[in-house]
Amino acid sequence: MTTIAVTGHMDLAADSVPAIRAALDGLLRRYARDGALVGVSCIAEGSDSVFAQSVLANGGRLVAIIPSRDYRRTVVGPRHAPLFDHLVEAADEVVVMPHETADRAAYDAANAALLEHADRLVAVWNGEPPSGQGGGTADVVLQARAQGMPVDVVWPEEARRTG
Repeated sequence: MTTIAVTGHMDLAADSVPAIRAALDGLLRRYARDGALVGVSCIAEGSDSVFAQSVLANGGRLVAIIPSRDYRRTVVGPRHAPLFDHLVEAADEVVVMPHETADRAAYDAANAALLEHADRLVAVWNGEPPSGQGGGTADVVLQARAQGMPVDVVWPEEARRTG
């Protein structure tokens, strides 16, 4: 069994999502034999949710890591809420971190939990260095690599961010 966590950009351009999804499907198919795939995701908008959908579509089991008790109410916007709720419902396991508020500490704890649960990390990442604010995609990639965890970067040529 292979457990793969995801980190990635939230602000994916809508027209690049199909190429990102196809790249994720291709990668995850390698691990999906005989129900041996487990995907771990915070199911945030963007990369996390695209990855979670790919895990489920490829017959994998989903573990959702929710950063805080108030995350659904305070962070998940109305546009993302239906997909978020669907993914929570489809998850085999939902881990809500013991933080009341979605803040930097909650996100850092969620990222640490992602890495603790996983054998590998998939980064839907354009390769840009850390912003210096902490907790971003590049930071998680650096943490995984420092732990010796294999990291697969997914960023097809068509991929773009809106931000």
